[in-house]
Amino acid sequence: MSRSTGTPGTKRKRELGIVTFALDVWNHKRGRIGVLIVAFFVGLALFGPLISPYNPYAFVARPYLQPSVEHLLGTDGIGRDLLSQLLWGSRITLLIGFVVAVSVIIVGSAVGLAAAYYGGLIDELLMRFTDELMVLPSLPLMIWLATMLGQNMWNTILVLAIFGWPSMARMVRSETLSIKNRPFVDAARVSGAGDLSLMTRIILPNVAPLIVANGILSIIGAILGEASLSFLGLGDPFNMSWGTILYFAQIEGAFYNNGWAWILAPGLSIASIGMAITFIGTAITDIANPRLRSA
Repeated sequence: MSRSTGTPGTKRKRELGIVTFALDVWNHKRGRIGVLIVAFFVGLALFGPLISPYNPYAFVARPYLQPSVEHLLGTDGIGRDLLSQLLWGSRITLLIGFVVAVSVIIVGSAVGLAAAYYGGLIDELLMRFTDELMVLPSLPLMIWLATMLGQNMWNTILVLAIFGWPSMARMVRSETLSIKNRPFVDAARVSGAGDLSLMTRIILPNVAPLIVANGILSIIGAILGEASLSFLGLGDPFNMSWGTILYFAQIEGAFYNNGWAWILAPGLSIASIGMAITFIGTAITDIANPRLRSA
């Protein structure tokens, strides 16, 4: 007997569903604003090194220069061009945000699905471990773990992912519990679908909008987490990020040398990408839950 889940018609409906969902996000007022802002920063990350006027690590002028035609954001405390640092830093900041978000989605969804679907001892063990991570003070532990692992971009991603997935697991578990006993799941179970098929092909698509919405919002947490660790001197000094720029602004005395652009540019960039991602998350939530529609 052929399996309907693999038929061309089903795949076509799935593709059309994705396109329709993307159009709904675009037609949502806040969603469109968020998409445009994120697209702008992604463009900076992709093409920043090509349009960057200088090497971000090279000494190109006198220290503490104010914004000018040659250096639109001025220079830092050792004469490096700040605009070049901002452009190059967008790559590392967004890379960390997206990789952490994907990690959070994968781990959190797997734990939440397994806990809710199997229940019993598996649910108890997974949720107790999840609760332990959630109640621990995350920032001091992230600082300690980052110090132990060393200043490396991938270590930063690992630290942020470890403390980012528990809330996703809790949300997925809660939603899965409300879905797993519904008639369409029982019908699929009676028709012979196995546990893995039920979780990935029946339950997961119904939880997916909330997973995507919360996964997108986790990008903000990752970007802010990286900025916090870098500001404290625990980021990767060999990979320029927006948090690293703020760290150098702190230790090189930007506050005392009229370095307003040095602080404002990365700060506004972090705030802008955070606002944009929040708008996209709000749009996805409104589309998935029309009763919560706010725009």
